[in-house]
Parts: sequence; C-alpha cells; structure tokens
Amino acid sequence: MQGPWIWLAIGAGGAIGAMARHGVGALALRWLGPNFPWGTLAVNLIGSALMGAFIAWLVAKEPHPSVVRAFIATGVLGGFTTFSTFALDAVTLYRDRTLTIAGAYVAASVIFSIAGLFAGLAAGKALS
Repeated sequence: MQGPWIWLAIGAGGAIGAMARHGVGALALRWLGPNFPWGTLAVNLIGSALMGAFIAWLVAKEPHPSVVRAFIATGVLGGFTTFSTFALDAVTLYRDRTLTIAGAYVAASVIFSIAGLFAGLAAGKALS
C-alpha cells in the first residue's frame, strides 16, 4: 500500500511516538532531576529494543502490509526516537556488509551530527 495511506500512517504514528517521548522525558526530569539526560537515554534504549523486537516480529510474519511497518517503525518509533532507526541501520550494515562499513557509519553519524550541532549553534549565534 502506497500513496496517502503510508503518509497518514507515518504521521499518526509519529504523533504518538513524539508524545510518548515527551512523556518519558517529563517523567525522567521529575523523578531523576535535570543533571543528566535520563529521558533521552531512556527513549534511545527503549526505542532500540522495541525496534529490534518489532523487526524480528515482522520478519517472522512475512509478508506483511507495508503500512504496518511505516506506522510502527517510521512513525511511532521514529517519533519516539530516531536513535532506534540509527541502531537498526548500523546492525543492518554490519549484517549485510562489514563491520568496517557499519563502524564508519556509526562514527560518521556521531561525529558529523555533533559537528553539525556546533555549526548550527555558531550560525544561530552569528545571525542573532
């Protein structure tokens, strides 16, 4: 199934995931305080575990409607944490290609994402 249904499934799932991420972050802040990003760590760990379980379930249930994967993997889990998708991509590269390619992807993602954030901060400061 393609077309508008995929987009609607992703959007609905993304809204659910984003609200869940906010809820986990708010609870972590209330329970554990602001001295460490516990909420972010929690959603990254939970989201990655859920992505693994979901993908394993999908593989066992082949064939499956693409709208199901779009809703859960891209929508709910993507809205909850993009780290789960990053983890899936890294494991897929390791499984399908090599440890070197997977390691390069992980290193590039982390290093260049942090560099991009610093660049964005500098640009935002310069423009304000």
